[in-house]
Amino acid sequence: QVHLVESGGGLVQAGGSVRLSCAAAGTIFRINAMGWYRQAPGKQRELVAIITSGGSTDYADSVKGRFTISRDNAKNTYLQMNGLKNEDTAVYYCNADIIKTDLSRQDYWGQGTQVTVSI
Repeated sequence: QVHLVESGGGLVQAGGSVRLSCAAAGTIFRINAMGWYRQAPGKQRELVAIITSGGSTDYADSVKGRFTISRDNAKNTYLQMNGLKNEDTAVYYCNADIIKTDLSRQDYWGQGTQVTVSI
């Protein structure tokens, strides 16, 4: 059994900052890439940021220079969001490409955490 647990969302004023955390737990052999996605009401889920096991990162153009993704070990990832805008309001989901101890590989998602940016 594998699961991702997110935390850190909430209500923040425009221009403020929020840090999201994601912890993976369970029968994990290795985690490849980890990422953050978001879904705003009436819109499709979109990639926000991704980080590989080697530490390489990539960002959506809309968040470059404002958001930073990081990993502090093999199983935790964070999204530091600065300079928040109203259009960043969404449910944020953690995603991980995981190889389990039985060597099966699967994509996992967290339950999502709401970030609301007020003007």
